[in-house]
Amino acid sequence: MKGFTVYWVAALFLLTLPAPAKANALPATVAVRLTQYHVKPSFREKFREALSSYVSGSLKAAGNIMAEAYYEETAPSILWLIERWSDRSFLDKNDDSPAAKNIGALAKDGLESPAAIFFVQDLEPLPKAAYRKMPRAGDHPLTIMLFVDAKKGTEDHFRSLYHTAMPAFRNEPGVITYQLSQLSADKTQFITYEKFRSQEAFQDHLKIPAVEPVVQYLRTSIKAPPFEKGLHRLIGFAPKNIF
Repeated sequence: MKGFTVYWVAALFLLTLPAPAKANALPATVAVRLTQYHVKPSFREKFREALSSYVSGSLKAAGNIMAEAYYEETAPSILWLIERWSDRSFLDKNDDSPAAKNIGALAKDGLESPAAIFFVQDLEPLPKAAYRKMPRAGDHPLTIMLFVDAKKGTEDHFRSLYHTAMPAFRNEPGVITYQLSQLSADKTQFITYEKFRSQEAFQDHLKIPAVEPVVQYLRTSIKAPPFEKGLHRLIGFAPKNIF
């Protein structure tokens, strides 16, 4: 992936200032890592199996909040691992697990290019239960990630728009989880993580009034068009019980 795109893990972003901490909210020290793998077609199944094993073990590990693996809907050889840990020390410890080492071994010969790793900060904490929410019977979950590269000086406005819109987004009946994060290495870059119950729920999301101010920002105040280059439709394959 060149530079920074922005994944529309469903269709947009969040906030201006972190909301006051709630009793069940996660601490600000949560470690969030996104890893993108461009896998050689001949290694695709082996990599999916390895990521599935890693996700399964991570969900049982101390300090884990979430772990999920995806492939891109239009590019099944591009895989994503999204994980959240209550502290960086738990993530570092898990990187020494046999499942993590198996992924590293496969990566030596199985990738088209080195894995791209992003550390981000969630702008509005959610409790662990929000990330482990189960789909309903009959759901066909779709996750959208959008990487947004904001023009310098407009970051606060972007966060403010999301902060205002987030309650409406999260209260939509078709939304499972919705988060806006900021890249730790560059505060002008953001990522949305948006999990919907179905493709229809995603389309309904795009029609609500709270979306329009965010879309207007995305059309005028970013360095590159996100919908053409940064919108990623993700299909989850691990853990199996939530997809």
